[in-house]
This record gives sequence, C-alpha cells and structure tokens, in this order.
Amino acid sequence: MSQSFANPIRWTRADLDLLEADEWKRYEIIDGELFVTRAPHIGHQDAAGRIYAQLLLWSEKTRLGTPYLTPGLIFSDADNVIPDVIWVSQARLATMVDEEGHLTDAPELIVEVLSAGSMNERRDREAKLKLYSLKGVQEYWIVNWRLQQVEIYRRENAQLQIVATLLKTDEISSPLLPEFSCSVGRFF
Repeated sequence: MSQSFANPIRWTRADLDLLEADEWKRYEIIDGELFVTRAPHIGHQDAAGRIYAQLLLWSEKTRLGTPYLTPGLIFSDADNVIPDVIWVSQARLATMVDEEGHLTDAPELIVEVLSAGSMNERRDREAKLKLYSLKGVQEYWIVNWRLQQVEIYRRENAQLQIVATLLKTDEISSPLLPEFSCSVGRFF
C-alpha cells in the first residue's frame, strides 16, 4: 500500500532556527526541501579556497567586486543556500545585504564544488542550477575537484546553460570578470 501526501512538508527559514546548531553540518533549503550535508572533504575545501584566492587577487586589483567563501544566500523563506564561493559586484553588494549579514539577492557568479555522493551531485547539478537560474545568477561554475574540471554555465535566454567544460590544462575567464584569467589547474 502506498501513501501520497497532498501537502508535502515544506521547510522554511524559521524551521532552521529550531534545528540544533552543529558546526559539522550544513543545512540548506531549496524550494522547501531540506538538504543536510556534512563538512566537506579536505579536497573540496582546498579547491573552494583556491578559487576564492584567485577571485580575491583579481578583485583586489580591479576593485570591481568581492568574492565570499560559504556565504548565506537567503532568497526567500523556502530558498536558503550556502554556496562554496560567490563573486558579487560592488554595485549589487550595496543593495543585497540584510541586517544579519546574509545576501538576499543573486550574486553575479556562484561556484559550487561537488561533494561525493549522488544526492549531493543531484543537488548541485539540478536543484541549485534551477534555483540559481530562477534567481538571476549570471554565471555558475560546477567544480569537480576529483576530475579537476570546471563546468561553466552562463545566462542565455533567461536561464543558465552550459557553455564549456574546462580541464586543468585550460584557461578560465569570464565576461563578468574583465581581464580575469588563470589556469584551471590553479584551482586544485
């Protein structure tokens, strides 16, 4: 016998406040669905840190924007995520930070580093891709540190579309980041 629920449970930002704080877990809500992940593998953290460092060096030279490591993005009560790295322009940053220091609108660039497991990969490749597309993210990088490659998605026709898969010997650049260029291998 199977049961179907007319009103599935939808998690909200208020529900997260009721969960026990745990520094080893990350709680995210996408379209009302709760995703709980453990602290990422050291290789994951290393890749995110290296990407952040490259974006920070470029941002300090150009003063066009700022990268952030694992910021809270609060799009709505039902959409709260913690991407690995983001980059936001100075112009947008001024209008999108709430009183708690969370970003409440889409940054121009979001980077997600894949964690092991089909559920984690599905979250980044499907649920987050859809969310970021709906919220107006201009560019989305999905980084596979194990394979040492980066998938680049850019906004085309009002949604994020894959435009390239770069290997560690390739150079990465972006129309969002004038004159930014580095070897993908520097991310790993």
